[in-house]
Amino acid sequence: MKRFYFLLYMIVSSAFGVSCKAEDVEPVRFVKQREAMVRMQIESRGIKERATLDALRKVERHRFVPQKYQKHAYEDHPLPIGEDQTISQPYIVALMTEVLDLKKNEKVLEIGTGSGYQAAVLGEICEQVYTIEIIDTLGKRAKKLLADLKYDNINVKIGDGYKGWEEHSPFDAIIVTCAPTHIPEPLKKQLAEGGKMVIPVGEAFTQKLVLLTKKNGKIIEKAIIPVRFVPMLNENGKKY
Repeated sequence: MKRFYFLLYMIVSSAFGVSCKAEDVEPVRFVKQREAMVRMQIESRGIKERATLDALRKVERHRFVPQKYQKHAYEDHPLPIGEDQTISQPYIVALMTEVLDLKKNEKVLEIGTGSGYQAAVLGEICEQVYTIEIIDTLGKRAKKLLADLKYDNINVKIGDGYKGWEEHSPFDAIIVTCAPTHIPEPLKKQLAEGGKMVIPVGEAFTQKLVLLTKKNGKIIEKAIIPVRFVPMLNENGKKY
C-alpha cells in the first residue's frame, strides 16, 4: 500500500512539477489539495493568467505555515503564522499577483514577507524578487525556508518596508501585503515608469485593495475590492 501511494505521488508530482523523495509519502494529499485549491478557489473566481496559476500549483503552501496548521494549508482562508501575522487567503495571493501582469524578466519588490509564501509565488514568475519584513523572527524564518527551497532569486531584508529598498529601485512591480493608512511616498518613487503597485490601504475595517500604475511620472489609482490585512508597522511597532 505504501508503494502504491509513492507511485501515485510520483505521477502527480511529475504532472505538476513537484520534486519527490522515496521516503516522502504524505505530500500526495497536499498535491491533490493544491490542485483542488487552484481549481475551486482560484480559477472558479475568474483568475485566468497562466503564470499565476502555474505558480500557485507549484509552490507548496503547507511548507509556509506552522506544522499544526498544515492540514488547513489549502483551505479558503488566512492562517496564523505567529507574531500576530497571517498568511493570506489563497485567492487574495492569486488576485494580487495577477493584477500586476508580471513578466519573467521583471524585478519585483514585496513589502511584508511574512511566511514567505507570496515571495515564493513571485519567485516562480519573475527574475528577481526583493522582499522586506519588519518582524525579525518572521524575516529570518522566511529567509531560511526560501533558501532551503532553492529560491536563489529571492532576496530577503529585515527592515521597515514603508521606506522600500531604494538601492535596488526602480522596481517593475511592487506588492504590499500589509495595510498602511495611506500610500507610502517612497514606494511611489521606487516604482518604475510603466510599473504597477498593488496595496491594501485604510484603517482596520475600511481597507480597499488598490492598483497603482505609473504613467508619465504620475500615479493612476484604481480600487479593486474591499480587503482586510494586518496593519503596516514601523520599527517601534506603531501603525503607519
